[in-house]
Amino acid sequence: MGPHYLPTVNACLNATAFVLLMVGWRAIKAGHRVRHQKFMIAALIASSLFLCSYVTYHYLIHGAVTRYQGTGIWRCVYFTILVTHTPLAMAIVPFCAMAVYHAVRGNFTAHVKITRWLFPAWVYVSVTGVAIYLMLYVF
Repeated sequence: MGPHYLPTVNACLNATAFVLLMVGWRAIKAGHRVRHQKFMIAALIASSLFLCSYVTYHYLIHGAVTRYQGTGIWRCVYFTILVTHTPLAMAIVPFCAMAVYHAVRGNFTAHVKITRWLFPAWVYVSVTGVAIYLMLYVF
């Protein structure tokens, strides 16, 4: 598998993170703390692998800029998604670290305060990452 497959790998990792996040969320809502922990660790691993793959592709192989070729309303939709996706993607990294820190320390009050904001942002970033891929490479 060559580097030209990395955008597809990235989209798959984002989709995987989304599924793991949703299953982990359902686990904690059902009171299954250990199951929740396992799925959230798996989601963190999927997102971390995505970040490594993304950096590898964009900064070592492809270049930093990928130009969107669409026109009309789809161009507007693409840039609206991108302008919300990018800052949230950057913001969730330190919040993930803080959420994990508090969970490991057993400070679940602080963990929940962070994850109430972090969870929807992380889900949004995962879903819009797949949408960006589809708009750039499929449609």
